[in-house]
Amino acid sequence: MRAIWKGAVSFGLVSIAVKLYSATEEKDIRFHQVHRTDGGRIKYQRTCSVDGEVVSYDDIAKGYDIGGGEMVILTDEDFADLPLSTSRAIDVLEFVPSEQIDPILFAKAYYLEPEGQAAKPYVLLRDALRDAERVAIVKIAIRQREQLATLRVRDDVLVLNTMMWPDEVRTPDFGFLDDDIETRPAELAMASSLIDSMAGSFKPDEFTDNYRAALQEVIDAKVEGREVVQPEEAEEAPAAAIDLMAALKASVERAKQARGEKPSEGTDDAPPPAKKASRAPRATAARKTTTPRKATKKSA
Repeated sequence: MRAIWKGAVSFGLVSIAVKLYSATEEKDIRFHQVHRTDGGRIKYQRTCSVDGEVVSYDDIAKGYDIGGGEMVILTDEDFADLPLSTSRAIDVLEFVPSEQIDPILFAKAYYLEPEGQAAKPYVLLRDALRDAERVAIVKIAIRQREQLATLRVRDDVLVLNTMMWPDEVRTPDFGFLDDDIETRPAELAMASSLIDSMAGSFKPDEFTDNYRAALQEVIDAKVEGREVVQPEEAEEAPAAAIDLMAALKASVERAKQARGEKPSEGTDDAPPPAKKASRAPRATAARKTTTPRKATKKSA
């Protein structure tokens, strides 16, 4: 792995020199656009939409569209005085329980490696985080952008997860949220039974990208000059259920059979009545209010 950033974790009065590495990598098969007849790569030129001239990188600036066909052009001097940290520091702001952070906020993960003589304080922070069962909320500037992030422990290594800012998360605005939809206790009990019958422990290594594997087979076949084998057709998706209870019952039995369990006797009978389900609150207040939500804690 190649370090993409070097700096220090600022933990109170303790400074821990670290290197930052991308913790993940995409495995998607990438293609180039080529000329169909001879395989030549397709090239693109940067041309001005006004005069049609080819523009070099030196003559390209950043522009912000303010509407009405008007563009504000920003120069390097305009960016020079912006409040962006250049100290290459990961500033620890506070420590919070991990369950308080909604996973929707997470963006990208990075590994932190201690640099030089920083192994001892690095291990100290790692062990303290693990014992406290909390994650550190930090700020870091990467690629000219200040980002909120967390520090946590994974496989004895500190992992930094950059996060979206709260105002970058969209509010769901769907019509069904305004509808008064109720579920029957028997339906809820059967759905719970289905969840129980499909319960398990998450083991990531058990899942594979079948599409990528099949595409790689096609590419390998082209390279080797052999006939491409047509992959088996996937099972058709089940039709939309008309009888919700019947579909739930069938799903439970199918899950049990997949586990090697015997089918339940009297599956046509309804399950024991569950406690009356309370009506789900209508999720409209958060969407209709015009009062902005309180901003998250910012560094001084």
